[in-house]
Amino acid sequence: MHNEPILKIAIQKSGRLSEDSIALLKECGIELRNVKDRLRTVSDNFPIEVFFLRDDDIPEYVEDGVADLGIVGQNVLAEKNRNVQTIEALGFGKCRLSIALPKTVAYEGASTLEGKRIATSYPVIVAGYLKKNNINATVHEISGSVEIAPGIGLADAVVDLVSSGGTLFMNGLKEAEVLLESQAVLISNNQLNKHQQTILEKLLFRIRAVKKAKKNKYVLMNAPNEKLSEIISLLPGMKSPSVLPLAESGWSSVHSVLSEDEFWEKIEQLKKAGAEGILVVPIEKMIL
Repeated sequence: MHNEPILKIAIQKSGRLSEDSIALLKECGIELRNVKDRLRTVSDNFPIEVFFLRDDDIPEYVEDGVADLGIVGQNVLAEKNRNVQTIEALGFGKCRLSIALPKTVAYEGASTLEGKRIATSYPVIVAGYLKKNNINATVHEISGSVEIAPGIGLADAVVDLVSSGGTLFMNGLKEAEVLLESQAVLISNNQLNKHQQTILEKLLFRIRAVKKAKKNKYVLMNAPNEKLSEIISLLPGMKSPSVLPLAESGWSSVHSVLSEDEFWEKIEQLKKAGAEGILVVPIEKMIL
């Protein structure tokens, strides 16, 4: 394995994307040993080497070719503005970068920020927003605990990452405008050779199978034969549902796959159509 071409991937050493990035690789069947307190590790069963880095450094390492791939938040990618390719949105680490103001301040669009002091860990994104809206404001770059800045008199507004909004609320702030929706993405440098591209395609195949599985559920139900056609018409499935006769005459077992987006609505419709004993089972991998 170690004499074969190998793909180097950078993931966050610690922080909100770290555990999910490691979990994704493991769900893809990639064995990683001793990930705790390591700077790098090589998989025993897939030609990949993992670097554990600060998230802010990942775009630069990928651009420079120190790493071939990286898993990083779109917020960091936009702030660092490096020459890399976004290969795949990964569906975890979802958050948004938002303008937040004290609850007592009315927000009337970008013009509210005119002449104000803004605290943020994302000065490049904020400067771009201000320039686009022709607003003059002072940007204070802060590396952590941005939300306390208005309370201690350092700033009039903040631009910070928001997940639930609870931290803003606790600091007397309200979310005023979303500048960027963010999630974890897989990025690549622009110099992958043919062998590395082949490994990347294998990795993407596995990632997409894992993602697809998370968005779908395997559904089994018992159906009276006279209602079969109506029940089957409600099931999109991957192609068509499987129908198996039950020991009890006049009944069949119907197996299909439902997407999470329409899941509850479809289950209600199936029950009304006469389906009984509906079982819902998570799917580990889904390969189409």
